[in-house]
Amino acid sequence: MTSAVGDVTGEAQSPTGTQPRRESLIEWAWSLIRLDFVGVAVGALFFCLSLTPSLVPRDWVLAGVIGGINAAIGYGIGVLAGKVVRRLFLGHQPWWPPSARVSARLKAVTVVLSIGASVLMLVPAAAWQRQIAAVMGIEGPSTLIYLRTLAVALVAGALFVSVARVIKDAIKFLARLMIRRWHINDEVAMFIGTAIVVVLIITLVNGVLYRGFIAGASAVFQPQNDTTRAGVEQPVQPERSGSSASFASWDTLGFQGRNFVGTGPNAAELTDLNGRPAKEPIRIYAGLETADTTEGRVAVLLSELQRTKAFERKILVIIPTTGTGWVDPVAARAIESMYNGDTALVAMQYSYLPSWISFLADRDKSVEAGRAMINGIQRRWLKWPEAARPKLMLYGESLGSLAGQGAFGYLPDVVDKGFSSVLWVGPPNASVLWKALTARRDPGSPEYQPRYDGGRTVRFAQAAGPEQIAGVAASPPWKGTRVLYLQHPSDPVVWWSPRLLFTRPDWLREPPGFDRSPAMQWYPIVTFWQVSADMAGNVTSSQAAPNGHGHNYGDSPLDGWVAVAAPDGWTHADTDRVRRSLDKLIAAGGPEFQ
Repeated sequence: MTSAVGDVTGEAQSPTGTQPRRESLIEWAWSLIRLDFVGVAVGALFFCLSLTPSLVPRDWVLAGVIGGINAAIGYGIGVLAGKVVRRLFLGHQPWWPPSARVSARLKAVTVVLSIGASVLMLVPAAAWQRQIAAVMGIEGPSTLIYLRTLAVALVAGALFVSVARVIKDAIKFLARLMIRRWHINDEVAMFIGTAIVVVLIITLVNGVLYRGFIAGASAVFQPQNDTTRAGVEQPVQPERSGSSASFASWDTLGFQGRNFVGTGPNAAELTDLNGRPAKEPIRIYAGLETADTTEGRVAVLLSELQRTKAFERKILVIIPTTGTGWVDPVAARAIESMYNGDTALVAMQYSYLPSWISFLADRDKSVEAGRAMINGIQRRWLKWPEAARPKLMLYGESLGSLAGQGAFGYLPDVVDKGFSSVLWVGPPNASVLWKALTARRDPGSPEYQPRYDGGRTVRFAQAAGPEQIAGVAASPPWKGTRVLYLQHPSDPVVWWSPRLLFTRPDWLREPPGFDRSPAMQWYPIVTFWQVSADMAGNVTSSQAAPNGHGHNYGDSPLDGWVAVAAPDGWTHADTDRVRRSLDKLIAAGGPEFQ
């Protein structure tokens, strides 16, 4: 009888765990790619499932990486299942193990079928990608190009399997060491060895690798925060932070802060747009270097609000930013155009890392910063005479939406704090308020567009177009505080969750929304990695979905503002006028929209 260590390693061992034969370096390296054929079959199945459609189109490189990850996971599941079946069932059969000839034939058939199925699956996979691309108005990949997916998946899968085998070899090494020195029972030695390696890996990932990743990301993105985009200049208007009159100096605002205060419409532009005299819009911003602490930056914002006489404007909009401190220029210019400059917009930076890194590293910081900014400004707003106060509004997009929602324990808080209009675009699935409202939605309403309390205060729109958003706002009549979520059925940021690993969500049980493929299905583990890839692709300009799909909301914030905060007497013609001006500026490609 072999020991537990010998059974796992395939090496002959004595009951007391004597010294095994030494393997050469070449033999050990070969062991890293030597395959279990049950694992190959299950890995091929997982790879084929990974090629099924998900939320947004994927190119062959990203599809290959995700296919390799899923294939490696499937391989591991197959290896484990094969061992369990052989030990519990087949090991007691007189015809097991099969002869060498039968075994060789079974392995050959497994390899041929696995490769054949993987190659054949790439044909419908390419067609699915073209279908999703067509829904979004872009060109999909050709079948010939998509065949490259298999090569990328083989490399990625082999890498992950090899890493897993290195970890397994480390566990066996520790187990043999304990058996030789202390004559520990084989099973106990394997358990202790596994525990030690797992703790070391967790420590390495959460400690050294995580800190190293954040430090590396900081080294890459911090220098950009100190630069200024070409064409962006320090404002001369005293209504802007960063001007010579400001308490927040230009040099401290960061890359995105300088974009925010150094661009946007002035009074003359708004006068031309709306045909009547406009006010100079107020834009207030505090960067990471404006003060050393969140409290200090909020204090600067409050001083700027007082200096610019922001509380004398018609509306005051608080804007928690995304990871880099970015404010959507479409949303900012849209509300300023609607109110002809009688506005004050205020934002604050809490990080210079991109949103996806901030989500991993600074998520709590984003919520804390959003809560501090919203509560600080709202308390100052309450001190202003009620009859003379501006309307208090809130805007947040992506991670900015997560940060903004962190200021409210539940929906009545939004009303109690005096907000008249709230617009949240592309809310991450981790948003506590969004998640609670969605989970408690009215019976019969779908998860991708839920209805809560009959739409009395909060409503959800697919952002399928101006008409769809307007329809959600119009019926039933919407009075009092208005809270609107804009979310695409194809937005992976909205739908990504760790629960996708083993739980089928309601939005994949329901009929699909306007831009989600009806062919998308839920598969344990596989779908999680598919949507993870969709989300990763949305953070790069080369993979981002086109306007109106995925996590790209285009000019729909304009329609969202019209739904929740339209000025008195606002008409469809007014919306069209503002939209044409936005489209013209975006097409011109100025620094504001780069």
